[in-house]
Formats: sequence, C-alpha cells, structure tokens
Amino acid sequence: MAETKKSELVFIPAPGIGHLISTIELAKLLTDRDEHLSITVLILKLPMESKTDSYSQKSNSRIRFIELSLNQPITPNNFVTDFIEGHKDPIRDAVTKIVRDESNSIRLAGFVIDMFCTTMIDVANEFGVPTYVFFTTTAAMLGFIFYLQSRGDEQKLDVTEYKNSNTKLLIPTYINPVPANVFPSKLFDKDSLAPFVSMARRFRETKGILINTFLDLEAYALKSLSDDHTIPPVYSIGPILHVKVENDDKKKDYDEIINWLHEQPVSSVVFLCFGSLGCFDVEQVKEIAVALEKSGHRFLWSLRKPPPKDFEHPSDYENFEEVLPEGFLQRTAGIGKVIGWAPQVAVLSHHSVGGFVSHCGWNSTLESVWCGVPIAAWPMYAEQQTNAFELVKDLGIAVEIKMDYRKGSDVIVKAEEIEKGIKHLMEPDSEMRNKMKQMKSKSRLALMEGGSSYNFLRRFIDNIPMTD
Repeated sequence: MAETKKSELVFIPAPGIGHLISTIELAKLLTDRDEHLSITVLILKLPMESKTDSYSQKSNSRIRFIELSLNQPITPNNFVTDFIEGHKDPIRDAVTKIVRDESNSIRLAGFVIDMFCTTMIDVANEFGVPTYVFFTTTAAMLGFIFYLQSRGDEQKLDVTEYKNSNTKLLIPTYINPVPANVFPSKLFDKDSLAPFVSMARRFRETKGILINTFLDLEAYALKSLSDDHTIPPVYSIGPILHVKVENDDKKKDYDEIINWLHEQPVSSVVFLCFGSLGCFDVEQVKEIAVALEKSGHRFLWSLRKPPPKDFEHPSDYENFEEVLPEGFLQRTAGIGKVIGWAPQVAVLSHHSVGGFVSHCGWNSTLESVWCGVPIAAWPMYAEQQTNAFELVKDLGIAVEIKMDYRKGSDVIVKAEEIEKGIKHLMEPDSEMRNKMKQMKSKSRLALMEGGSSYNFLRRFIDNIPMTD
C-alpha cells in the first residue's frame, strides 16, 4: 500500500531571531499534534545576522529549514516593504523545487506567513493554496491595526494628526480608551503608517490568523475580534515559548547567575532586562543605578552597551564601572549583581525573582506571565508602549515606570520615578501580584488537553487542507 502523503506547510517568518524562534516553536507544536503535517521554514536572513543553526538543529525530522540570503541593503523605511518584497522570487523558486522534488511524498497545503510578510500571499495564490498569518504580538494590537484600516478606509481617519496630542481613541479590542502617547511611533509617519494599513487589508484575504496569546489573558480583545465577521477566524494558541538555553558558550555566565540567585530569598530580587535591542546611554544608566540603590531591593540587572550603528545589537561591557556611578558596584555588592547577557526564562523561573522591569516585548511578557512574575513597564520601541498600556490599564498585571518612553528620545527617566515603580512592583501582597499568579496557572491550563489554546490549535489543524 502506498505511503500516505504529508500535508506540507511553508512557514515564512520575518527576519530577526525573535520572529524565527517563535515560528520554530509553532512548527514544533503543529508537527507534534499531527503526524500528517510536515513543515518547511524559509529563513530570510539579514545581512548582519549570525548563523541560525543552533535553533534549527533540535527540531524534528518533519521540519526542515532553507536559508535565503540576498545581502540586500536595509534602511528603516524599506525593511517591511522592499526587503521582504525582494525575496518573492527566491521563495517562489524554493517552493517550486519542494513541490517538484517531493511531489510523491507531500502535498502543498498552505503558507503560514509572519504578520510582516503579507506580500507572500501573492506567491501562495500562484500555487493555489491558502495563506494563514502568524501574528506575533497581542490580540489587542491586531484589533488596533484592523481599526486603523477600517476607520481610514471608511471615515478617512488620519492617525498621524494625533502626534503630540492628548487624544484618546476607543479601540474595540481595548477595555480603556487608548491615548495617542502610547501609539507605536511609526503610526505618526504617513510613509510608515501606509504599510500597516495595507497589512490589515491583506490579513482580510487570508484563511485564518494564528496569534501567540491565550483566551484567559486577552479575553476582551479576542471576543471583540471573534464578534467582527469581516475578520478571518482568529486562533489564540499561546503562550508559545522558547524555554531552553541554547548558548553553550554562555554556560559559565549562566551558572554564575543561577548560583547567585540560589543565594537570595524567595521573591526578593527585581530583574531588569530590556530585550535583545534594549540599551541606554550613560546618563540614563546612572539614574537606574541611583534608583536601585535607593530602593534597597535586591537586583539582577542586564546592562548592555549601545551599538555604534543602526541595526546592530547591543554588546556586553568589558568594564561596568565606565558607565555606573563611582562606587556603585562596591556599595551594592551584598544585594545586587550587574550582568551582560541574561538567560531570561531561567531567571524569571527562579523562585528568588519577584519582579521584572521590562521593555514589554510580547515574547518577554509571555515569559513573565508563564513564570508568574509581575512587570514594571518601561517600553522602548515598536508596539511596546501599547503593550505596556494594555498590561497596566486593561489587564492589571504590570505597574508603570514610564509607559510613553521611546528609545532614541531626549527624555531621561529620573531615579525617583524608577524607584517608585520598583517599590510598587515589589509589594508582596498586591492585587497585581495575585493577578499574575492566577494568570500563571491559566497560561499552563490553556496548553493542556482541553485547554483553550489546545482546542484552538486543533481547530486550526482541522482547517488545513489535508491529503486524501
């Protein structure tokens, strides 16, 4: 008897390791749930990006990876449009080869594209297969993008007019009116806004939207999306996390950090970490240091050195004393530790960590929820300000340090403001802390058999055109 063909999905993540990791975790989740699925991940490599082998090596035999590298120049304005658009031909060629070479063992069933890769809907249409979107941030933000598109098309809403204003918008996926000062910066520039509006229009052409969240976390936003019948089906399948330590070359640093945490009392440490692009200039670093010292709380601080050029990542300092106040390391030696790289999930999982000062990137937020650690919101860029607003105002699982902070601005957050946020964050029996503990349990139940995300994933798989 002939072997049953696999249904092949082509995954196209946006460039960048954050998008790639969550895509790989989704691919693992799908192939673990259904043995008739196989997946090819097409990796669009940025010119400066290092090898991605360490993330792909540990996948199963029904997931394969093809790297596409054009060495195409990148500017902030052409990233979403020109860079991804430029990969249409290589992706078309790669999929053609898959279909030709594997026609006896697989049937092409669809494309799963990152939220920024909507131009690849055209390629999927050429192959006559459906497209699904993998939306890697909040359900509330998905609703925001649809709101901007529909209001813009129907009522000529021009959100760029709200720059530097006190305007608040009633967006259906947010419980509270959303102030303009927490909108993503790109929405205030017409050239940058246009791709977001176009993205939402194209989302409407797809067969479904997978989103890395879960029902109990964003119940209000998800109900709003499901009630809008102009939007394709939304499958909340998170939290999708990458919890393993892959950096073998960082083992010494990892052991030193974890051993230090072992020595601290339960829930006593505030952890400061601002993501792969998070860094501050010297003046702001000194304000953070003063705040930590005055707060009296134990701390673990991931302090990174700003890169010399755009599109480069922060690096580790050779000597922290060059940016910290004189004597800071000596005065805080008994209660604090300043580090470079941080094994974030391992730190958040540790029983001694009681609070997380975070940039509110969505992956980091989900990790904090999974570990039950409340957040002090200090967003930097992209949609992080809007994430912070939802976490603080709508969900009540975070406190504010500065919700409208934007990386690259001239604003210096003063030590008093930071200290106040840290003290609020570390209150032992606050309502926020109790809410986060409850959400930790709910995040785990969502993924278990019978849980909301488990069931949504099944619904998605049932929606994929399978082989006969």
